[in-house]
Amino acid sequence: MRITVLTVPDCPNAGLVGERLDAALAGRKVLVEWVEVRDAEQAAATGMTGSPTLLVDGVDPFAVPGAVPSLSCRLYRSASGAVQGAPGVDELRAALAGGTPAAE
Repeated sequence: MRITVLTVPDCPNAGLVGERLDAALAGRKVLVEWVEVRDAEQAAATGMTGSPTLLVDGVDPFAVPGAVPSLSCRLYRSASGAVQGAPGVDELRAALAGGTPAAE
C-alpha cells in the first residue's frame, strides 16, 4: 500500500490528518509520503482537490464527483455529519481497508 498526503504549504490541517492517519494505521509499517503542492498545475497533476488530500495507491478514497483540482482548504464530513479538516479515524480505517468511507 502506498499512501500519499497532498498539502499546501502551512496547511492548518496537516497535523490533524497526520495524527488520525497514525491512529488508523495502528502501528502498521506503511510508508506515508507527504507532498507539498505549490501551484494549480501541480494540484491538477497530482489529483489534489483541496488540502489535505489523501491518496491510497494513487486514488482519493474520499473523492467527490465533479470536484476540481484546488489549493484551497478541504473539508471532510464525518458519518455523524460533522465537518472537519481531515477524515475521521474510522473513515480512514475503512479507506485503508478498501471500504467505502463516509460521504464527504
